[in-house]
Amino acid sequence: MKMGFFTLLIEASLLSVSVLGQTTDVEELAIKNADFATRLYSKIASSSDDNVAVSTLGATLALATLAAGAGGATQSELLQGIGVDSMVKDGEQERIQNILQQLREDAAQIPATGLFIKQDVKADDSFSNQVKQYYNADVQNVNYANGQQAKGSINDYVRGRTGEKVRDVVENVDPQSMAILISAAFFTGQWLQPFNATFTQEDRFYVNKYNIVQVPMMLRSGKYYLAYDPTFKVGILKLPCENGIAMLVLLPDEDVDYTYVDESMTGEVFRGWVAKLKKTKLEIQLPRFSLKQSNSLSVSLPSLGVKEIFGNTANLTGISSSEGLKLSEVEQKVAVDVDESGGSLAEASGNLFMNPLPPRLTFNRPFIFVVYHEVTKCILYIGRVVDPTKN
Repeated sequence: MKMGFFTLLIEASLLSVSVLGQTTDVEELAIKNADFATRLYSKIASSSDDNVAVSTLGATLALATLAAGAGGATQSELLQGIGVDSMVKDGEQERIQNILQQLREDAAQIPATGLFIKQDVKADDSFSNQVKQYYNADVQNVNYANGQQAKGSINDYVRGRTGEKVRDVVENVDPQSMAILISAAFFTGQWLQPFNATFTQEDRFYVNKYNIVQVPMMLRSGKYYLAYDPTFKVGILKLPCENGIAMLVLLPDEDVDYTYVDESMTGEVFRGWVAKLKKTKLEIQLPRFSLKQSNSLSVSLPSLGVKEIFGNTANLTGISSSEGLKLSEVEQKVAVDVDESGGSLAEASGNLFMNPLPPRLTFNRPFIFVVYHEVTKCILYIGRVVDPTKN
């Protein structure tokens, strides 16, 4: 039985509990950082008609790593870029560093962050130790004059740090590079309510009105949190995961272009979606998908106000005393794997024979997902699935 979102929500519980309390430092940072997350995603998504996956927390930690060694306008631009400049006290970044460290640990996220500097530039030990402590970031020297060797060193580092889940972050290396900043991250949906693979079957997915593909469509019945936003004409489903993480899956109405949602998303809009969620009985169909996405943040960041690090006026004297150090590239590679699997705390699979049969929600056209930390509402990943058969 297929029904619209308005009908589904009529059946949802109208009871909600609000807890009044002060915003913690981590929650404050998550709120401020959410606009950077949504702006970065919108910028990357606008340059492609295909699948998209961005580790917004990974990008934040990478830029925070640079900010730890930046000074003057360069530092201000980086902190403003990720939205946390107003939280800096008396010019000291220690508060931001402590909060980001806590957030990274609370959200159980282990993105790989590496700063690769050309061989004849010596990084300051205090900088290297500082970014390792707070961001688990690494600073290494590489021989950019030997492009293949430099490429191998960077890609080997990422494979090692991500347990082979992310590979080939860089394809080519410019021998004139001075410093390359690398961000790599992976997400696997360890559902608290896993799907039963026995019920997964091939079904249609409408990429657009001219292109229909067959995909393995997962199926599960149970109680889920659901919402509908009439302003953007988009349905919102929450899928809880282990470690206090959840995924919002956003399904625009059939007459709504997904790019409209891409462009309209802000931190405030995201928090509004979460606040609207109500629990209801539901049967959901969601395609399995696996994304491997490379993002050249060097292209996206200048339009978000982060420019100094790439120019001759870059002040990175906290990283090294060598004159003229600037960033050549910022590259990110993200892997997102969504299948039936549950985590160690997962419930038994849902009952497909619920009585009466609950309404069905089918994600059989392009959708958007937002992975976030439930307690702080910190956005970790944002992505878009246009064609689940492609990476």
